[in-house]
Amino acid sequence: MEIKKPAIKSIPYGEFKDNASLEAMLKELNDGGVNVVLGNLDQLINWGRSNSLWSLTFATSCCGIEFMAVGCARYDFARFGFEVTRNSPRQADLIMCAGTITHKMAPAFKRLYDEMSEPKYVVAVGGCAISGGPFKSSYCVVRGIGEIVPVDVYVPGCPPRPEAILYGMMQLQRKIKVEKYLGGVNKKEPMPNPIVVRDIPKMFLNEFKAQKDKAMKSVKTTIDNIIR
Repeated sequence: MEIKKPAIKSIPYGEFKDNASLEAMLKELNDGGVNVVLGNLDQLINWGRSNSLWSLTFATSCCGIEFMAVGCARYDFARFGFEVTRNSPRQADLIMCAGTITHKMAPAFKRLYDEMSEPKYVVAVGGCAISGGPFKSSYCVVRGIGEIVPVDVYVPGCPPRPEAILYGMMQLQRKIKVEKYLGGVNKKEPMPNPIVVRDIPKMFLNEFKAQKDKAMKSVKTTIDNIIR
C-alpha cells in the first residue's frame, strides 16, 4: 500500500514509507473495532459529485428519445446516480445536449450554459450535437455545439444507443473523480474562436438573391391564386 504526500501531523512523513509499520497500526485499530479509510477530502467530494450528476433536460430531436430510454427500467441509469433531471439550469450539474442545435436555438442554449454554476459539464449526444450530423451542410444548423460551449464528453451515433449514453456518462464520472475540488485549477477546454464569414463571392450573393426572388415570386403567385 503506497501513500502519497501524507499530511497527518501525528505521524512523521518517514513512517509512510514503512508499509509494515503502517499495516501494523491499521491492524491494531481494526482489532479494536475501528474501520480505517485512507484518502483525501478531494477524493471524498469527487466520489459524491460523480455519483450524483443532475442533468438539465435539453433534448431537441430524436436523440432525446434515447435519453428517455436510458431512464426507463430496461437500462435504468439510476444505478449510477444519473436519474435526477432538473428543469432549471441553476440546479443542474451538466447539460446533456441530445439533438440538433440550430442558429436560432444557439443563443438560448448558450444562455442556459451560462446560468449553470461551476463546476458544470456538457455532454454532446449524437452526430447532430457533435458536428451537425446529416444537416451539417444546412444553412440553419450549428456544426457542433463545440462552437458554442466547451464540451467534456462526445457520444457519437445517429442516434446513439442507450449503452453508448451510459458509457459516455461513465467517462464523465472518471473525469470528475480526478479533478481538484479544493485548491488548484482544473484544466478547462478553451472557448473556440468565433467563425466570422468575410469576403463572400459576388457570384454566391447573386445566386442567393436570385433564389430568394424566385421564392418570393412563387409565394406571391400562390397567395394571388388563393385570393382569386
